[in-house]
Amino acid sequence: MDDAADVLEELARRGGSLAVAESLTGGLVAARVTDVPGASRVFRGSVTAYATVLKRDVLGVDGDLLDARGAVDPEVALGMAGGVRRALGADWGIATTGVAGPAPQDGKPVGTVFVAVVGPGRGAGAVREFHLEGDRTAVRGAAVHAVLGLLRDELFANGGAAYGEHHGEI
Repeated sequence: MDDAADVLEELARRGGSLAVAESLTGGLVAARVTDVPGASRVFRGSVTAYATVLKRDVLGVDGDLLDARGAVDPEVALGMAGGVRRALGADWGIATTGVAGPAPQDGKPVGTVFVAVVGPGRGAGAVREFHLEGDRTAVRGAAVHAVLGLLRDELFANGGAAYGEHHGEI
């Protein structure tokens, strides 16, 4: 199963669009999405906000949250997903933040990853925490798979309903 192809096909079927915010994955999610032929039908673009200040200034993540918890946090991941969705005018926003290594960050061990998705009619969005094993390349690759899997789960949990049929836009 190809999560990227699956989510792009479903988004195209619904007439939806996607934007990506990345930190630890450094553009790998966007690269994976654009590897799929026809991605331009739904993919709006991406922001690689590797520096914490860009999470605040470009994606609109709350500065007090970043100061208090650091960039490796579930609420930060949700803020990134919602921020890229707004900034790029997409129906769905997904985000990755975490610690790929070689050293811990924000008091979190290597392999700690948060992925998030925010979409129309989905309330506050969804976030998942992972504790991934392996070297830097393995952690980053697994984070790509994790965020696309979360988006796939959220899209199909939506029951195939048209946008706006749930609780309105967030």
